[in-house]
Amino acid sequence: MDRDVRRRIRELADELSTAQPGTTDGEVAPALAHSIASLRRLDEVLERQTGAAAPTMHQPAPVEVVVPVLGLDACSAGWVGALLEPAAPRPRIVVAPTVADLVAMVRESTGIRVVGIDIPIGLPDSTIRQADVLARRALPGKASSVFSTLTRSAYSAATRVEADAVNRGLVGQGVGAQAFGLRDKIVEVDAWLRTRPTVTVIEVHPEVSFAAMTGSPILVSKKTDEGRSQRLEALAAAGIPRPSVLQGQGYAVDDVLDACAVAWSAARHAAGLARPLPDPPEVFSDGIPAAIWA
Repeated sequence: MDRDVRRRIRELADELSTAQPGTTDGEVAPALAHSIASLRRLDEVLERQTGAAAPTMHQPAPVEVVVPVLGLDACSAGWVGALLEPAAPRPRIVVAPTVADLVAMVRESTGIRVVGIDIPIGLPDSTIRQADVLARRALPGKASSVFSTLTRSAYSAATRVEADAVNRGLVGQGVGAQAFGLRDKIVEVDAWLRTRPTVTVIEVHPEVSFAAMTGSPILVSKKTDEGRSQRLEALAAAGIPRPSVLQGQGYAVDDVLDACAVAWSAARHAAGLARPLPDPPEVFSDGIPAAIWA
């Protein structure tokens, strides 16, 4: 079986899993979920028969932290951050209720140069963001972890029903639960960026970062012991030691690991090694570059 055919099978499974923006394989209609599962099983069978492995990306050398950087992930407490500093033995974990509070708190003692955030930055007016499209393509077998960012007008709606009507009218796509569930965080970061913080701020998707670290997506869920172990191993190999704190009041292990992955991309950005999806970033009416960095 030709490798291009196998790649197309994986792409088709990913396309089906993201047919409804903001959903995962387990949330789509049963018939569609069955089709997705069948395609993934077919790919596994073909791989065993041909002995061909899925193509992987080049694994980068461990990152060198040249200036202080901060990686942020949303959590039930508000925001959890992983602070990387030159010569520091491990990431320092910090928590605050708002992104502005957390960044201000860190900047009281550390001159951070780059802040990476796991949240959409740069909201489209009437189109689908290429950052989301390309991130899904970069995550074969894990594409459903990337939801489609809504239009700015949809995020201004008070309810998901209203947002759904607005978004369908502008881009022809409905509003998934995850996309609207992060509405308050997205609006918060957007408002903070409009205060023009004097630090470089970039958008990072942890799964894209983990895929860049290891050469291929980590398919095991971050909510499982195996998934957490694989991500800790990936971080260690990429130059990010295990944090001394992995969970606490209002933030879980997967929140901390995501923040560390975001910090890794922020460190790469500071060193001039990170690359954006798309390249160059898109710019909408808000004037904020929209791209996912890894």
